[in-house]
Amino acid sequence: MKKGTKVFLIILAAVLLLWAVLAVFPRSKNYSGTNAMRKEGDLPILIAHGGGNREFPDNTLEAFYNAYSVDPRVMMETDVSITKDGVILLSHDTTLDRKTNVTGAIADWNYSDLMAQEVDFGYTNPTEDGSLSGERKHFTDDSGKEKYPTDVIYPDGVSPRHETVFLATTLEDLLVAFPESRINVEIKQKGETGLRALEEILRLLEQYDAFDRVVLASFHEEIYDAFQALQREGRVPDCFMYSPAYDSATAFFVLQLLGLDLFFPDEMCVFQLPTEQYGFDLATRGFTRAAHRSNLAVHYWTINEPEEMRHLIDIGADGIMTDYPHRLQEVYDSVSVN
Repeated sequence: MKKGTKVFLIILAAVLLLWAVLAVFPRSKNYSGTNAMRKEGDLPILIAHGGGNREFPDNTLEAFYNAYSVDPRVMMETDVSITKDGVILLSHDTTLDRKTNVTGAIADWNYSDLMAQEVDFGYTNPTEDGSLSGERKHFTDDSGKEKYPTDVIYPDGVSPRHETVFLATTLEDLLVAFPESRINVEIKQKGETGLRALEEILRLLEQYDAFDRVVLASFHEEIYDAFQALQREGRVPDCFMYSPAYDSATAFFVLQLLGLDLFFPDEMCVFQLPTEQYGFDLATRGFTRAAHRSNLAVHYWTINEPEEMRHLIDIGADGIMTDYPHRLQEVYDSVSVN
């Protein structure tokens, strides 16, 4: 046997032996406590993206009440930015141009002024680079029907805040209105402004004892680094939950492909992913099983087609984020019947 072949076989044997050892090696959990982002039972958590932003204007209290009417166990996904006067406002954008009847960066507006002027968050305006670029358009559903706060099915004892205007909604509003619901909070602003928003969010979570039901997220690496620093420094409870930015999610994906996911170090609790990225299929049984071995949850966004919803149920996803809470619930009902 040639020397080169012998060397190759020795290396191959060593790699196989390493994999065999790793297969039985004790595995520590990346999230050590009870993971509230893991599904209960066979069906993934129904996660209302912005409250279900094709049924009602996203990130409004009314949209979340609509989602709650679909399933009181619904998990709410929202995006936040901090205002000039330090209030955490629900908004997918860091500007007001696309979703309201005013313009400007949220960081330049006072929440008190938004409320005093009864700014309406019920629009879907055309924008370019965050700025208004055409005629304003009031929100309509897929059938072309304009929606108003009075169209929502509210819980007993709850009345519309306004008959025609979708008023500004704060994270505090959401925590108070839904004191037992799981909530995903994505910080949209970056840099020092985003870090200031994080500090105010932490204050609210402590005030409302909500660390065990709220998971934080951000696509900004400096915010994710801050999540990890808070954990290392013991500034947050053991149940503190967050999801990673791109770099950490990519690292886990590669490690699980190589069977080396036990070396993933981050003590986060949930991956929130698209089903495909850069040509790679992220919605696989292998990925969800690898995550579950480390007590990590897997949520997929943004899923609006029934066939894709069923596929994610089949692979063991923990959560499905959708713009159509009613549609996803219909799929769940059909699966339960079958």
